[in-house]
Amino acid sequence: MQCFDYPFDSALILKKKRALRRELLACEGLVPKKIAILSGSTVGEIKNILELFLLNAGIRPEFYVGDYALFYEQLMFDADGALRAFAPDVIYIHTSAHNLGNLPLQSDSPAQTEEKFAAECARWQQMWKAAERFGCPVIQNNFELPGVRVMGNLDAVDAHGRVRFVNRMNTMAAEWAAEHPNFYLHDLCWLSASVGVDQWCAPAAWYAYKYALDMQYIPLLCHSVSGIIKSIFGRSKKALVLDLDNTLWGGVIGDDGPEGIELGMETPTGMAYTELQRYIKELSGMGVLLNVCSKNEDSTAREGFRRADSVLKEEDFLCFKANWEPKTHNIAAIAKEINILPDSLVFLDDNPAEREIVRQELPAVTVPELTAAEEYVRILDRGGWFEPTAVSADDRRRSEMYRQNAQRAAAQQSFGDYSEYLRSLEMRCEAGAFDAEHAERITQLINKTNQFNLTTRRYSAAEVETLMRDPGYITLYGRLIDKFGDNGIVTAIIGRKNGTVLDIELWIMSCRTFKRDLEYAMFDRLVEICRCAGIRTICGHYLPTAKNLLVADFYATIGFEKVSEDASGAADFRYEIPETRVLLNQVMDTISL
Repeated sequence: MQCFDYPFDSALILKKKRALRRELLACEGLVPKKIAILSGSTVGEIKNILELFLLNAGIRPEFYVGDYALFYEQLMFDADGALRAFAPDVIYIHTSAHNLGNLPLQSDSPAQTEEKFAAECARWQQMWKAAERFGCPVIQNNFELPGVRVMGNLDAVDAHGRVRFVNRMNTMAAEWAAEHPNFYLHDLCWLSASVGVDQWCAPAAWYAYKYALDMQYIPLLCHSVSGIIKSIFGRSKKALVLDLDNTLWGGVIGDDGPEGIELGMETPTGMAYTELQRYIKELSGMGVLLNVCSKNEDSTAREGFRRADSVLKEEDFLCFKANWEPKTHNIAAIAKEINILPDSLVFLDDNPAEREIVRQELPAVTVPELTAAEEYVRILDRGGWFEPTAVSADDRRRSEMYRQNAQRAAAQQSFGDYSEYLRSLEMRCEAGAFDAEHAERITQLINKTNQFNLTTRRYSAAEVETLMRDPGYITLYGRLIDKFGDNGIVTAIIGRKNGTVLDIELWIMSCRTFKRDLEYAMFDRLVEICRCAGIRTICGHYLPTAKNLLVADFYATIGFEKVSEDASGAADFRYEIPETRVLLNQVMDTISL
């Protein structure tokens, strides 16, 4: 729903929240998640608006709202067991500078100010440590700057200054987040600064209602928090589709020529477009896939990227669609070529008519509303569509991996026999049990994979770490390497032991490596592990979603027997491990790690 895309109308969202909620709840395919909000101040309206942003992202939240200002006690003690009984998928600790204690006083000695700071750090860290026992992601606000400064500018420097105290607390919280992969920092300090501390910190709202921010900024806060939650559950976008004329440069290259378009540092407009290209280049660096969709002659369009002052070059793009076909056709073709769903795309175009056509004909594609060129970067940045919770080495190599896939597709055209083509790739699968070295990438893969995902279960970083140590589970990840390059870790299996039975709770695979016999290599390895562990039966389950229909019959293709199926299409399968067995994988080497 476009009203939830930046720049959004906060007043409209607050006014129409009930009607918007009814409309969003009618959407199909919503994924249920349990969200616990622990309170450092009043959170009633924050819960209401956060629900809207999550519903808009395809997540149907069920909320546990903690008692007013008892965030510390509920995490430390959970005296009535209500939080544990709720079994949250995410805990959001909504605190602010109002919840800081041990603040320095002018009468304190330097040693006393340090003791107070250490005590306050210990208080928060003790609480975050206690939160780990709930086994789910924890989102914690950092702290906004004080609205007043007793010492003026010296407040940021002197040991007695509260600005300095807040800055040090924020640094401590950031370091904790960097060291604890299931702990996510929500940058309230930056968010409040983006609108101004005077506007954010509304004394009237605090004194009258104990809201730690002006009510008008609640949608901004909830949009920001929802960005982290969306990323945790794999709902961030994956690819950017870009118009060219008056979007990546000023002017029309077909009319003005490459030398006539505005780009570079000579004019204010050129500087704006150059800054946008720099920003997009950085997005690409953390794994966002870049594509062109422009009504242009192909050769003419490419000339713009050959200018010395163009930050983006032709090689930065996976798909380059410069032609006179409808943009909706080209965007659909891009999604198909890079093998992702349209709801993973963001389309940037200066032309309001083109934007509206795409919204109408490809409603799953996100289409930001653009204004002046100098605002393009801000709109793309504030939208939060590509927000990560972590950026792995595989993320930074994603564009390279997709280009290698294009090379594989080109190579396939020269083979009439698919098996011969697979053998020509010289593939090898490196498979091993989950371990600390690869836990971050495995967790990311689990929470982002939607198509080859048989049960669509999600696991937090803490749960993955627990599984690594639990003898009651068999875990297996797979890395695929071939003559074109390293695809990275692209598949994972989690199975729970029950006597001589293994129950597969999760099997996922990146869709860009499906049907290359990696699924066979992984199953062969799983069967071998089960045989060594005394497992005689493997059970699999398929839970249908709008996105995983391609694997509805997957278990049947590898030898499982379907034992039940309900009206929704959910099915159970069983595989009895035979005494002797022919390996399914005939085309790649499997290396056990």
